[in-house]
Amino acid sequence: MIIDLRSDTVTKPSKRMLDAILSAEVGDDVYKEDPTVNALEERIANMFGKESALFFPTGSMANQAAIKLHTNPGEQVICDKYAHVYNYEGGGASFNSGVSCKLIDGHRGMFTAQQVEASINPPDFYHSPLTSLVAVENTTNKGGGACWDFEEIKKIRAVCDKHNLGYHLDGARLWNALVTKNETAKQYGEVFDTISVCLSKGLGCPIGSVLVGDEALMQGAIRIRKIFGGGMRQVGYLAAAGLYALDNNIKRLGDDHKKAKEIGDVLSTLSQIKIVEPIETNIVIFELHPQVDENAFVQKLAENNIHIIGMGGGKLRMVTHLDYTDVMHEKLLSILKKL
Repeated sequence: MIIDLRSDTVTKPSKRMLDAILSAEVGDDVYKEDPTVNALEERIANMFGKESALFFPTGSMANQAAIKLHTNPGEQVICDKYAHVYNYEGGGASFNSGVSCKLIDGHRGMFTAQQVEASINPPDFYHSPLTSLVAVENTTNKGGGACWDFEEIKKIRAVCDKHNLGYHLDGARLWNALVTKNETAKQYGEVFDTISVCLSKGLGCPIGSVLVGDEALMQGAIRIRKIFGGGMRQVGYLAAAGLYALDNNIKRLGDDHKKAKEIGDVLSTLSQIKIVEPIETNIVIFELHPQVDENAFVQKLAENNIHIIGMGGGKLRMVTHLDYTDVMHEKLLSILKKL
């Protein structure tokens, strides 16, 4: 039994998801003639109360398209120092859009409206980049699956309105936040200009993200997707997996969150562990004491067919997901207790 907790991207389609994929009605999506893709885009747009949605092969591409929609070369994006768009998208903001990032020193990947206000460059001071976009990530990956306070999100919206800034949400794991916080997609659609949501993490699809926004802003999205090489043909087979996941795999995210918290409880009892960060969703981040060899710790787990990853800075990560079964969970807890 292999227990893979490196990420919630390691899941494989279930039998029922595969049945949905194989029975999908497809067409050429580059011509917008794939009925299953169109159905997925319409459904997610409606969930968020937005006018338009576009299917992308990856979350990074969806985020990068959003940045390009909101900015011009030489401008600047405000985001947290932990932000995925800054740390884990290959420098795409500078490469694809020619923009720089003003990094906020937030808490677990989250910042305040006051910090945003202080980070905006004066628009008439031509020596500094023109601030044009604020990007938020919910839940925060590097912040350990932390969920934003929605009231703070609304306060940042007010700052964006005051300074005429775009407002983008990297919602790769937004589904997890919605379940944990008992919030709705429409709440977020009312606040953000653009939102990307991932189907291949907690929802268990093999591939795919969707970018939503209002029609005026999204008119250029399909052109940007084409430029980035993201135009796909009979992609309805993958969109069918997304529709299945929306119907079947959102509510069960609470199971992943419960298991993550139970893992954290056991880790907190181990002498090798210095700290376990607060756990709200499906991500467990912890640090070893300085005298504990990180490689040896990870290797010891690997010898027991348990696979996790390091995030740098002495942090290790486990991520629960729908392929992490109850049997695996009990085995993991048992092995951890014996370390």
